[in-house]
Amino acid sequence: MSFYENIFIARQDLSPNQVDALVEGYKKLVQDQKGEVKEHEYWGLRTLAYPIRKNRRGHYVLLKIKASGKTISALRHEMNLNEDILKSLSVKVDKLEEGPSVMMQTKRDSE
Repeated sequence: MSFYENIFIARQDLSPNQVDALVEGYKKLVQDQKGEVKEHEYWGLRTLAYPIRKNRRGHYVLLKIKASGKTISALRHEMNLNEDILKSLSVKVDKLEEGPSVMMQTKRDSE
């Protein structure tokens, strides 16, 4: 099994509860295929650099995953089919970083 970081952007008109439901659904998908979501972070509703499908903002979420490539392919396929997901990116990493991501650290520093 390898380590992956998956970031997705959900539509701006979803509530945080709906975004949490998306995360739980993706966690279940990964677990059903013998993978594990080690951690997830909700980065909040952020402004996009350019409009995507008439959305100017989006809910950003990071998933830190330990799974096989086949599991990640299934996850990406599900995200591509979901109309609530504007963009997603999966990156294979050597190891998962402990603690909050850089985005969360800069968010805390600015507060």
